[in-house]
Amino acid sequence: MTTYAVTGATGQLGRLVLDDLLRRVAPGDIIAIARNTEALASYADKGVQLRQADYDDAASFADALKGVDRLLLISGNAVGERERQHGNVIDAAKDEGVSYIAYTSILKGDQSRLQLAPEHVATEKLLADSGLNYDVLRNGWYSENYVGGLAQSISAGAVLGAVGDGRLSTASRADLAAGAAAALADGKGGDIYELAGDQSWTMAEFAAEVARQSGKDVAYVNQTEAEYAKVLEGVGLPAPVAAMLANTSALSGEGELYNDSKDLSRLSGRPTTPISETIAAALAKV
Repeated sequence: MTTYAVTGATGQLGRLVLDDLLRRVAPGDIIAIARNTEALASYADKGVQLRQADYDDAASFADALKGVDRLLLISGNAVGERERQHGNVIDAAKDEGVSYIAYTSILKGDQSRLQLAPEHVATEKLLADSGLNYDVLRNGWYSENYVGGLAQSISAGAVLGAVGDGRLSTASRADLAAGAAAALADGKGGDIYELAGDQSWTMAEFAAEVARQSGKDVAYVNQTEAEYAKVLEGVGLPAPVAAMLANTSALSGEGELYNDSKDLSRLSGRPTTPISETIAAALAKV
């Protein structure tokens, strides 16, 4: 019997990975690891094993990873703490004899200029130095990141950003979860996957699709990085977060979130979700 463990299992990506993994392996072979296992009661009802662990508590992972054969390490969300936290998991995996790890890194890894990249690159190095068998899943941006404010965009008749004419190769959370589940189930180790959508799009094309589906006049309004940061602050984001997101937007205009490898659809075994479908799903909730 092979056991498959998923860290960060209560997160949006983690739950989708569990859902996909349940279609691939027996429920009793799956271990869902989270700080709050009570939030995963519905998965326990399906036969999934629940184990409590905290990225900040190395000892908790020594217990959570006992008997685990294959591990998906979903990146933590504590910016500035990820290298240390991920190191706790990697050390425990090595001590407990985990045979394979898949790690959710960032698109283009050590070539990326995004502010979030260095911690992911540091984790990739920890894995390389660990002696463990592993694959790197370099995730692109979620399509869902762009549809959260559609009601406001439609009301204002404008989608804002600093992307210019840059092309984005986003994928849905479900797409990236399917890729992660496939790697966890069948990955051999030694591979780096650049995981992005099959189709790319510009913000002008995005706005035009929103207009088409909503029946409203909506256009893309390009801003400078500084202007866009001020807009993000104006909707309540802390200044450092607004600055980071504005910088990501500007850099994506220079190709940082574009990739045409098709690694994700090959890994998951299915085409990725077109941005039009993600827009439609979001509009159905407006």
